[in-house]
Amino acid sequence: MKGETPGKLPRVVVTAPLPGGAAALFEGRARVKLLDRRGPLGEAELGSALRGAAGAVTLLTDPVTRPVLEACPNLKVVSNVAVGTDNIDLEAARMQGVVVTHTPGVLTEATADLAWALILGVARRLVEGDRMVRTGGFSGWEPGLLLGVDLTGKILGVVGMGHIGRAVARRAPAFGMRVVYSQPRRLQDSVESALNARHLPLEDLLAAADVVSLHCPLTPETRRLMNRNRLLAMKPGAILVNTARGPVVDEEALVECLRQGRPFGAGLDVYEREPELAPGLRELPNVLLLPHLGSATKAVREAMARMAVTDCLAVLEGRQPEHWVV
Repeated sequence: MKGETPGKLPRVVVTAPLPGGAAALFEGRARVKLLDRRGPLGEAELGSALRGAAGAVTLLTDPVTRPVLEACPNLKVVSNVAVGTDNIDLEAARMQGVVVTHTPGVLTEATADLAWALILGVARRLVEGDRMVRTGGFSGWEPGLLLGVDLTGKILGVVGMGHIGRAVARRAPAFGMRVVYSQPRRLQDSVESALNARHLPLEDLLAAADVVSLHCPLTPETRRLMNRNRLLAMKPGAILVNTARGPVVDEEALVECLRQGRPFGAGLDVYEREPELAPGLRELPNVLLLPHLGSATKAVREAMARMAVTDCLAVLEGRQPEHWVV
């Protein structure tokens, strides 16, 4: 085993407490160090913590960069408790012979539900209404009070039709919405037909959609995909929702556009420099802000933790992990 003395239990670093007691699966099979963290780990801090470890169970905020990997020659596996792996230098991992795993599938429905919660919350101005009632500003029914936007008969634009994007699209008919989508490659005709979805180039989608929901992975091509020009290209009165990755949206440009009422409103679960927000974002009344809750149900987070631990153990014990990325 890479970096371990035969007969000695491998050392594993778990970078944050895992829900559901998943770390107990390591008992008798690995020596576990649980980090006592206060907020996101920096590159130097993570590299120091992982030095000498054979395995790591990481969060999507942990910067598993080339310098970190090169500083940890004993490392054999990084199990990321997330679907995305944009926090990991996959090419560096491949070159170092480090297996990377992730936790796909299990969080699809929960994240799709949250995307729709954001859509509905922005469309019907729920946070503004809640705040009004709590602060004593509600003085009775008025015909012009906090008017929102209707969804029935409107168009949902899904950017990125992976598992989560498709789950969001499947829910659209329940709200009387038609679906258009954009991504580099079209879905198979049978999938398009089942979703009743039509493929459009991104610029055409932005011009057509009343709600734009982002579900693309973070890549060099999608970083700041929603820049100022594309935000202004959205339909007047449209809603933007992001449950993908924060850097897909140019947050400073979003603040500028929201101040102009273009788009009508936004619902964000992720942020460009998470957990920091662009100046002015939290003060805007037409944006709904959540603390990265896409997969935050008890059952889903526990399942993600178990998947990560199980795959980590598989690699350390010489077996193939189920959710192998590289």
